[in-house]
Amino acid sequence: MAELPPPPPLPPRLTDPVPPIVVGSALWLVGLVITLLIGAPTMAVWTCAAGGALGVIGFGIFAWQRSAARRGSRTAQSGLQ
Repeated sequence: MAELPPPPPLPPRLTDPVPPIVVGSALWLVGLVITLLIGAPTMAVWTCAAGGALGVIGFGIFAWQRSAARRGSRTAQSGLQ
């Protein structure tokens, strides 16, 4: 049986994690505003607040690691260019 050729690489726009991180964080923050405006239960408000905060923190950590990888830091994660 012949070996199949490897699949082609994905385009860079599909492998860049920044858009999903930003969109996800923004959606949590929009959800927070909506829950505050409609007077939703406290659990829903805190869930949206935590989702937005963790998204912002996660984006900050990701940007920090990406800049470390670009400048060649030994302790940076690989594959973040």
